[in-house]
Amino acid sequence: MSAPVRVVLVDDQALFRTGVRMLIESQPDLAVAGEAADGGQAVALVARVRPDVVLMDLRMPVLDGIEATRRIVAAGSAAAPAPRIIVLTTFDLDEAAARALRGGASGFVLKDADPEFLLAAIRTVHAGSAVLAPAATRELFEHFSSAPRERAAPREYGSLTAREREIFLLAARGLSNAEIAAREFVSEATVKTHVSRVLAKLGLRDRVQLVVYAFENGLMG
Repeated sequence: MSAPVRVVLVDDQALFRTGVRMLIESQPDLAVAGEAADGGQAVALVARVRPDVVLMDLRMPVLDGIEATRRIVAAGSAAAPAPRIIVLTTFDLDEAAARALRGGASGFVLKDADPEFLLAAIRTVHAGSAVLAPAATRELFEHFSSAPRERAAPREYGSLTAREREIFLLAARGLSNAEIAAREFVSEATVKTHVSRVLAKLGLRDRVQLVVYAFENGLMG
């Protein structure tokens, strides 16, 4: 049996952490690697225990979850990649969640989400996929972002082939691999390969970050 996915819990409410810990530890493939009550503790704890996934509250004393997310992601390297971060929020259209996604989080989960959804989210991000559907990410950014200024496309974007740019723009609009495959008359496997190449060329962690990149650089069209 493979080693369990190691999770760090970050929330200033001890009772909430206790409930999530009990939920996670009821699963044979998951384990709690540590807890933190604020963002400052979280940054230090992550550096020490190197978890696979972090559940990060957004609103905390000392250091909020947005800045803690930025610091944890920035500290990652090729030799020691940053853990995947899922931010915890109390409502869907949360500007703080949008800012955390800009900082490198892989998605967000509502605090009152079904326990099975939270467990599935942990497993999903650990497997390298995004928790939040790209379409939902786009909706979040459309809600909180003003029209981006006209700017030159980043240099790395110019390294994409014409087909890769097509795939990039369709993925940024929230289309799934299956929807892109049907639209472009190619297989899902081909789309998956193109998306992987796009992420690698642009230095992005997942499709959520692809949507963020498209918005931040005025590439949505």
